[in-house]
This record gives sequence, structure tokens and C-alpha cells, in this order.
Amino acid sequence: KMANRDQFKLSLPERRRRTFSEAFKRDKVHEIELGKVRISQVCGQYNVSDTSVRSWIRKFGLQKQSYEKIIIETMSDTLALKQAKERIAELERLVGQKQIEIEYYKKMIDLAQDYYGIEIKKKFSMQPSSTSGSIEKNTPSV
Repeated sequence: KMANRDQFKLSLPERRRRTFSEAFKRDKVHEIELGKVRISQVCGQYNVSDTSVRSWIRKFGLQKQSYEKIIIETMSDTLALKQAKERIAELERLVGQKQIEIEYYKKMIDLAQDYYGIEIKKKFSMQPSSTSGSIEKNTPSV
């Protein structure tokens, strides 16, 4: 009487307890990579899930995939990016200088208001012109 394949099937708890050595996994992955056996044959022969065999291949296979991102740029792209970064740095430096100047002028106005006893900020304001996009200075008439 021939052996029936069902006689060798393991129950779910028995399958969960089984562990395969690293050498066994490497050997089966090597056979798959050489084309001697297919993944489905290893799964059927050793009663292992497809997912498990594929994880062995990822871990021990020769074709380990690299998931690094490769960016290809032309020299002009690289140069343009470098110039843009330099321009941004220059503009940020200028904004910082202008902010310091603004703070200086505000402090000078505060000191002048205290010294002369007048409200300069309320009398002098910058408002957009109604005729163009430029700014008009509105000063009180004397």
C-alpha cells in the first residue's frame, strides 16, 4: 500500500511549533534561485506557507532588493538648485538685516516721542494709494 500524502500533514498547532534551521532555509532558497524547485513545491513538500518561503528569499536570497531612492539630476539641475539655495540664503540674510533696521527705527521713534512729547506713530501712517499700487504717505495738514 502506498503512503497517502494526507498522512504526513501536520495540524495547525504542530505547524506553528515547527522551526526550520537557518541552514535549511538557505538551502531551500538556493535551490529556488537555481531553478531546481519552485516556491510552490517547497511549500507543498514541507507544508510551509508561501509567505514564509518568500520571507526566507528576502532574508537569505542573492537578489536582496535595495529600497534606496536614487535621484538622477543633470548638472544644470544641480547648478540651478545650488544657485537657488544661495539666493535663498542671501535673501534670508537681507530680511534679517532689514528686521534689525526696522527695530532700530522703531526704537528711535519711541525715543523721539518721549523726548519731544508728541505721538509720531499715530500722525504718520502708510496706506495704499487709491489710484495705484504704490504707498502714499499721509501726514496731517498743518
